[in-house]
Amino acid sequence: MLWFFLAAAAAPLQTARNAMQRGLVGEAGPWGATLVRFLFGLPFSILICAVAALLAGRLEPHLSWRFVGAVVIGATSQILATAALLVAMRRSGFAVATVMQQSSLPFAALFGLLVGDMLGPHAWAGVALTTVGLAIVSWPRGDQMKGAGLGAALGLGSGAAFAIALNGFRAAGLSLEPHHPIWSATATVCMAQALQSLVMVAALAAWRPAALRAVAQSWRQSLGAGFFGAAASACWCGALALAPAGPVRAVGVIEAPVAAAVGRRLFKERLSSRQIFGGALAAVGVALAALSRA
Repeated sequence: MLWFFLAAAAAPLQTARNAMQRGLVGEAGPWGATLVRFLFGLPFSILICAVAALLAGRLEPHLSWRFVGAVVIGATSQILATAALLVAMRRSGFAVATVMQQSSLPFAALFGLLVGDMLGPHAWAGVALTTVGLAIVSWPRGDQMKGAGLGAALGLGSGAAFAIALNGFRAAGLSLEPHHPIWSATATVCMAQALQSLVMVAALAAWRPAALRAVAQSWRQSLGAGFFGAAASACWCGALALAPAGPVRAVGVIEAPVAAAVGRRLFKERLSSRQIFGGALAAVGVALAALSRA
């Protein structure tokens, strides 16, 4: 059950990273803020990997083209997923993009079949219930659906790309050092973030140099976002090294009810009966997905 606790820990860490990134969007823009996630997270990822290596003891990594290819696919898909989601939000608004992006959950389970992950009936039931619950919670109002065609398509594309990234990172971790999955996962994070940082720095230097300057000027704030981002990525990939992407992604949605509870407690936000019903379905789905791997 270690994978469950890692996936559960990744959600609040990711929320903290998002909160710190939010303040960077104004000056650095969305792509500059995205770069922060990788560039300033890389030093912390290297440190986490070093600690994992010390705890693991003797390591026998198997560097191969399969590992390199899986990392490249995962890292590239993650960048493309972010790009599609940003454009979807701009074209159709946050609500439509969010509900379409939830497609990453069933896609993660389906694409997992390509890397040999065979899920049992309980796991598939958990994935299905969680997906339906998320759709009910985040389904946009009628006035938010106007002109949503392209945004919905991009949101689906984003979900599919995120699902490919999850399975790519899982395949990379399993191929590098199967006897020490946690170290293998952290090493995968390091290589992926190094590649993502290199690609995004080169792209921004060519097309958005002002965003690079803004990122450099906000380095103190960026360090916090980088730390939480590295910790979240290590937890996600650690969970993926121990369990298929579908159940891991399902457990990760506990972030949604936690956020709702915080909103109700701190900001007096009221949940509708539809949201309560959808949240209950998602909770049952998470429980089924977790029990399927117990």
